[in-house]
Amino acid sequence: MTSTDTSTTATPSASPSSPSSTEGGGKLSKLSIVGYGAGDAANNLAFTTATMFLLIYYTDVAGISAAAAGTLLLVVRLFDAFADIFAGRIVDRTYSKRFGKFRPFIMFGSVPLLLLSAAAFSVPQIGESGMLLYAYLTYAALGLAYSLVNIPYGSLAGAMTQDASERAKLASARSIGGAVVGAALGIFIAPLIVPGADLQVLFTSMTLGFVVVGTLLYLFTAFTAKERVARDVQHVSMKQSFAVLKHNKPLLLLCISSFIFLTGMLALSTVQLYYLRDVLHALPLYAVISIVQLVATFGLAAFIPSIVRRFGKRLGYIVGAAVMAVGGVMIFFAPADLVWFGFTGLVLCQIGIVLVNMLVWTLEADTVEYGEWKTGVRAEGITYALFSFTRKTGQAVGGALAAFSLAWGGYAAGAAQQSAHAELGIRAGAGLIPLIASVLAIVVMIFYPLTDKRHKEIVNEIKERRALTGAAAPITPSLSTAAFAAPRGANTPIPPRQ
Repeated sequence: MTSTDTSTTATPSASPSSPSSTEGGGKLSKLSIVGYGAGDAANNLAFTTATMFLLIYYTDVAGISAAAAGTLLLVVRLFDAFADIFAGRIVDRTYSKRFGKFRPFIMFGSVPLLLLSAAAFSVPQIGESGMLLYAYLTYAALGLAYSLVNIPYGSLAGAMTQDASERAKLASARSIGGAVVGAALGIFIAPLIVPGADLQVLFTSMTLGFVVVGTLLYLFTAFTAKERVARDVQHVSMKQSFAVLKHNKPLLLLCISSFIFLTGMLALSTVQLYYLRDVLHALPLYAVISIVQLVATFGLAAFIPSIVRRFGKRLGYIVGAAVMAVGGVMIFFAPADLVWFGFTGLVLCQIGIVLVNMLVWTLEADTVEYGEWKTGVRAEGITYALFSFTRKTGQAVGGALAAFSLAWGGYAAGAAQQSAHAELGIRAGAGLIPLIASVLAIVVMIFYPLTDKRHKEIVNEIKERRALTGAAAPITPSLSTAAFAAPRGANTPIPPRQ
């Protein structure tokens, strides 16, 4: 990987032999799609493990109070969000002629990330203050390492293809990779989390095993998912990065909606185990809900390209959020003795989450082209970083609200039976917060302006610019959005329509 470039001027486009020089409008190979999906499977060995089990590890194994754990999750996940911005800048300023912009981070950042995941689940018994300090440091380091791998990984999709259907396939593959890991954790790990079990041995063995499996998956991604979309700027300056963000209204609205939606999703993910175990008294159903999520992921993945072509990504996103809202209502109001009713609410939430999470990555990739069209600079790293920043803040708020809802209800760690008020706190985290969040996310997406039709027009205009300037020419101010939008008669070049 080359050293970072601090130049503020645009550099020529990649040479034909570089990994990113080919226009990414063609079909992707099945191997590259599967390889990309493997990367998110590896990501979720660290991410989903933390979101599903870290709170219960802190409260039930390390002995950290729910309130202190909630504050920890909020503070560290907010730090993680800013780490995403840092990672985005590093990515945009780095380029390797051999491996491109993104794959070197995946190759060399995987082992440190997975080792830090194991460290986060190995809190030593060194007193309350010492344990909290250790938890803060290891979880913060894990978040930074995750940003330096996940930001390049997420940006990679936009550099592999510009075709909407092909991007939908990548989003489906990514969702499947994550769902397989989530289902495995739910089926094989969650049922083992019962009072009296030696959970420290369980989590230590699991996370160390993930170091080996995750490294192999990351390497598979790095060597199969190639960058194919041409870029005119290899090393993007700070000024160029913020110019891209400043003028990107679709990205701003998508970030706001995702922040809200992730708040609800993380609240549910964090409290779901408590809900099944302590409210419905049906912990074995955790494995079933994981299987349902996996089946829903595979089922929807087959139809996502068709959904995108027929209905568009925005409408699909709104429908998914609406399904989660219905599930949230059922979870919150389900009587404890109507297990099937509460379980159905969980199923609906998972279906809605799967649909939104499949479509949101294709929406994010579209905003990269919008930013390039507005400014002449293609900045996948900082675009994805801002998007991930808002998602991380949503995760921070959602996870913290879930923990605080437990503390508000008076959750008693290790108790065989929780009080009625504690059950209400669990219901609020699993049902009420997702309900409110999904409704607000829908309201924001109603105003999202970048339709699939408009995105296609923008991609065509970008190609016309490149044809006008030549493959080796840098972007010029005359080809900015202002030039395209100039009034008739102005002395600015207008690309010919084909």
